[in-house]
Amino acid sequence: MLSEKLKDYNIILASGSPRRHQFFKELDINFKVDVRPIEEVFPNHLKAEEITNYLAALKAEPFKASLQEKDILITSDTIVWHNNEQLGKPKDAADAIKMLTKLSDSWHQVATSVCFTSKNKQITESHITKVKFKALSLEEITYYVENYKPLDKAGAYGIQEWIGLIAIEEIIGSYPNVVGLPTHLVYKTLLTIANA
Repeated sequence: MLSEKLKDYNIILASGSPRRHQFFKELDINFKVDVRPIEEVFPNHLKAEEITNYLAALKAEPFKASLQEKDILITSDTIVWHNNEQLGKPKDAADAIKMLTKLSDSWHQVATSVCFTSKNKQITESHITKVKFKALSLEEITYYVENYKPLDKAGAYGIQEWIGLIAIEEIIGSYPNVVGLPTHLVYKTLLTIANA
């Protein structure tokens, strides 16, 4: 249905994430992938979704000059926010273990922002999901990090993997958001653009 409304548009997904690619396929959206590197640096005073809003918009910058009339560029950013601290992608296995130890036996927030950029307009949407982890043993954390190598994931975990199955006691908000994309917001915003 949405793909029919968007048939006149070129959807460009600026993400290397296989999980985001899969979501777009499952939403039946025709898209092409184009990733252009940027330095993901943000002002220190930003918090939670303020960080992801800033970075999602920043990721659109390298494309702006080349966007055509019917292009819709989609950029996105996800972070884990815990005890007033941003947990991005871990530097190495030791950093991943440290992050998961912090998340153990506590609530955290997963913030994702999606930025929709066309030739003349930019819209940024964000969503926060609250997630509660059980108390994890060092053995469980080490097993996960060694076997699943979550170095490409914010907060050092993938909710769709082993650790999500054993650790998550409660979740408030969108599950796909924790995987890396608030799919309900993507659908709603693209529908709004297509119907404009």
